[in-house]
Amino acid sequence: MQYRTFGKLDWRPSALGFGAMRLPTIDDDPAKINEDLATRMIRTAIDAGVNYIDTAWPYHRQQSEPFVGRCLQDGYRDKVRLATKMPSWLIKETADFDKHLDIQLERLRTDRIDFYLLHGLNKTAWPNLRDLDVLEWAGRAISDGRIGHLGFSFHDDLALFREIVDAYDWTFCQIMYNYMDIEFQAGREGLHYAASKELAVVIMEPLRGGSLTQPAPEPVAALWDSAVTSRSQADWALQWLWTQPEVSLVLSGMTAMEHVEENLASAERSGVGTLADEELKLVERVRDAYRALSPIPCTDCKYCQPCPSGVDIPRVFSNYNSAMMYGDLSRYRMSYNQFMNVEERADNCVECGQCESLCPQQIEIIDWLKKAHAFLAEAPAS
Repeated sequence: MQYRTFGKLDWRPSALGFGAMRLPTIDDDPAKINEDLATRMIRTAIDAGVNYIDTAWPYHRQQSEPFVGRCLQDGYRDKVRLATKMPSWLIKETADFDKHLDIQLERLRTDRIDFYLLHGLNKTAWPNLRDLDVLEWAGRAISDGRIGHLGFSFHDDLALFREIVDAYDWTFCQIMYNYMDIEFQAGREGLHYAASKELAVVIMEPLRGGSLTQPAPEPVAALWDSAVTSRSQADWALQWLWTQPEVSLVLSGMTAMEHVEENLASAERSGVGTLADEELKLVERVRDAYRALSPIPCTDCKYCQPCPSGVDIPRVFSNYNSAMMYGDLSRYRMSYNQFMNVEERADNCVECGQCESLCPQQIEIIDWLKKAHAFLAEAPAS
């Protein structure tokens, strides 16, 4: 296992962290973790040198934390740093901070969360937690030993990310980042900004939820095949992250022992500057090839926002384009139907045309919204 730096903290994390969000399940029921297999997977990773385990309150319908607590018995808890996250959406008053942390400590069978994150900060969650004095509370929880270090995970735009980074002496943050999403949410600029402030940066979604491991379309496959060094698609994506010194560790949500073995092997080959310049340029060409497959020329400039009817036009288009680019309809149909608010979906368009008059790309937005909804919406029950 290769080890990296973790911001200003005097501790070296394994290049690979184990994310307990996509554990193997029974009967495709997220709440029924295949505990025997998942335990063997996590312990195999720890035995190979992985020293960072990440979970959260909602994962596997609230069964991930209790499972991780059981899995880390038999001496395994002492071998790792444990990370979990405050359920920000459940915090309504200051008493909720202690209430939920104490439940998490009990679930995880520990008296200390090494790395505690404020989960999924955005324009709604951050002001609420900030105004309830979460930072003052966290200081007390650190002083009494229930929390080791405070960080946050993030899902919003770069400007808010900078604001949050500057609001507190955080130890670390967690962002979505991969070779396709270099300008999405915090993105590469956010990565560099956090690192410049001596925050450790933990990477989530390095494989874009598995989309970057799907069989590549012909133009992309041809580029990968042209590489001097043969790598799997997953290895290309992981090495691209690990070659960057600002990346502290990469989380992977693994669902099979094969994933554990492959990712451990990748981590053993990892290092800052591992990819040569020509390999980095190849990844750029792959990114361009994927984007050329995107049918809607949306640049996410958001000039069309806000929509008078509440439709999140850029997000609708992103789900549609991603389904087309990666050939992963089920993932992006789930993103559209389960993770977008009902009022944000394309079928709320009333065809007022305001968005089309503002779009610098001159996209026929109304027609594309109809196509996107027809393609992504769940089929009505018969």
